[in-house]
Amino acid sequence: MKSLWSNKAAKGLSGIDLVVYTSRLIGANTRLVLWGGGNSSIKTKSVDHAGRETKVLWIKGSGSDMRTIAPKNFTPLRLQDLLPLKQRDAMTDEAMVDYQMKSMLDPKAPKPSIETLLHAFLPPAHIYHTHADAICALTDTPNSRKVVREVFGDGVAVIDYTRPGFLLSKRVAQAYEKNPEITGIILDKHGLITFGETAQAAYQMTIKMVSKAERYAAEKLKGNKVMGALQVKGLPVNKRRTLAAAIAPILRGEVSRNKLMVMRYEDDSALLKFIGSEKAKKLTQIGPFTPDHLMHTRPWPLFVDTKNPGDFKVLTQEIRKGLAAYRKRAADYFNRYKPEGVTMLDPNPRVILIPGIGMFSTGKDDRAATIVHDLYMHTFPVIEAATAIQSYRTISLKETCDFEYWPMENFKLSLLPPEKSFSRKVALITGAAGAIGSAIASAFVEAGASVIVTDLAGEKVFALADKLNEAAGSRQAFAIPMDVGNARDVKRGFEAAALAFGGLDIFISNAGIARTASVDALSLNDWETSLRVNATGHLLTSQAALKIMKAQGLGGAIVVVTSKNVLAPGKDFGAYSASKAAQTQLSRIMAIENASVGIRVNMVTPDGIFEGSGLWSESVREERAKAHGISPDKVEAFYAKRNLLQTPILGHDVAEAVLFLASERAAKTTGAILPIDGGLREAFPR
Repeated sequence: MKSLWSNKAAKGLSGIDLVVYTSRLIGANTRLVLWGGGNSSIKTKSVDHAGRETKVLWIKGSGSDMRTIAPKNFTPLRLQDLLPLKQRDAMTDEAMVDYQMKSMLDPKAPKPSIETLLHAFLPPAHIYHTHADAICALTDTPNSRKVVREVFGDGVAVIDYTRPGFLLSKRVAQAYEKNPEITGIILDKHGLITFGETAQAAYQMTIKMVSKAERYAAEKLKGNKVMGALQVKGLPVNKRRTLAAAIAPILRGEVSRNKLMVMRYEDDSALLKFIGSEKAKKLTQIGPFTPDHLMHTRPWPLFVDTKNPGDFKVLTQEIRKGLAAYRKRAADYFNRYKPEGVTMLDPNPRVILIPGIGMFSTGKDDRAATIVHDLYMHTFPVIEAATAIQSYRTISLKETCDFEYWPMENFKLSLLPPEKSFSRKVALITGAAGAIGSAIASAFVEAGASVIVTDLAGEKVFALADKLNEAAGSRQAFAIPMDVGNARDVKRGFEAAALAFGGLDIFISNAGIARTASVDALSLNDWETSLRVNATGHLLTSQAALKIMKAQGLGGAIVVVTSKNVLAPGKDFGAYSASKAAQTQLSRIMAIENASVGIRVNMVTPDGIFEGSGLWSESVREERAKAHGISPDKVEAFYAKRNLLQTPILGHDVAEAVLFLASERAAKTTGAILPIDGGLREAFPR
């Protein structure tokens, strides 16, 4: 493991700024901590509200991520308030948390970590706690004390597994007092604590000890086929991804029985080798390599026991059978080991392992699914390393259940922002790079949805996804270049969509083109192109969307962006009006055919949207200007003036209508047409 310490970068830093710098170095290495794991602190002198000098413990606030941590994520506590607690024999979690809250210098700071007393009771100024993969590989063994001694000798203390809190803090303090010369403290099944009078010394000790553990594990793994023979090889990449795309909606429907879930797919070669091995089924069911992962991953993954993943029909049966068994096991585990006063969590898996195909991870959104994904991508190498060292062993099922349902750990979930109206939903938009499509995509992302943006214009749609993700601060948009009029392209695009987020809840059929000419002057090419995009493209994409929605069994919403011209056709818009009319009529049939499975189909009919629209090319503007006897620069104003409300129609206006029809507020509406035209008498639906 390489040290990232830079004397140049650290020069001039002190106090909280120094611990932020060092924490970020640790957070930058995923083999040390992941997604909110680990802890860091510094002891300094400060001045309280009355101007009195006091010793302060600055500790990482509960749930903060070391990778992106900032000064505002640390909590200052009066050290002289905390140290007397070391003399107590016992303290409940609730009493400890209440005491810590009263010891805070800043009542607006984050809630102090559950490990606050551990950091307070250790004398050194700088303390870092990591869940390093290599350290956990040593401790996730039956005789972990012996293994740790073999690696580090007597220079470290080992604490038997103890859930974080007062008792663990006492045991750590006692170990340090017994031998203040130790270089670190290893918590069984829970990671490493290093310390020093300088940030650099504490950080470098972390790197040194983890590197030593890595070398030890690597030596044990060398030439050792710890997972046994490879029983199921990874299918060829194209075949496994096609199968994964077909499986994803089925899986998503199953794991979304209680609440909708978003999924992420992974087919890394090392992962495929692991889950295809002889011992994978047994070893994956033992438990997480550290209890801190339970909040995200659950105690064990679903392992689909298949020997022939290429047989889709059989594989589907095995998945459904495996999920039913998983839910029963989760219920039995809960009923046997549950603490008092708790309600069972969702019994569905967060990790699904399918030999030959790969892994699906689930969460309430892409970020949550990614956290689960990242944790398991670190779990299977730890399982392999621990097996090579001795054998893989984690905490008992009773300890697992106590930790999983521990209020202090689940408090972190309450720190997350409230879910938005379209959280957990997946939407796909065709023609997303244009004015209407991009406005719809932006509105869905803002409302919390995971959004797949597609368009024939590949560069533009990738740029749109980047823009949306930057605004959201996370990966909520995924771009797929796609020609809606090409059957092969649509199949490929919707397979990619299924792998992006696991399925589809909302489909926005928005792609369209306009060709203008009088009927007698209309070229066959323009006529056929209009039908290909506006009608056939709508058919192909709707078929693909319906297939995914029906496989999920969760219902769905389809909103079709058609046109005012369907209800009130305009001169020289024959190809456009006819193809849009075909689109509309097909949508009405879809509403009739799919209501029984909970899929609603509705339409919006915008008029004259100029803002960023690709439909209003210079030639179309000139043609419309000529038709209405005005100059081209007055076309926009003319269209705004001709409606009853005397107002221009914007992409945002269409987006608001689409969101409404896709939402639960329109749950009892299907087959409807909603005009977005400012009021045109001739286009009133009737």
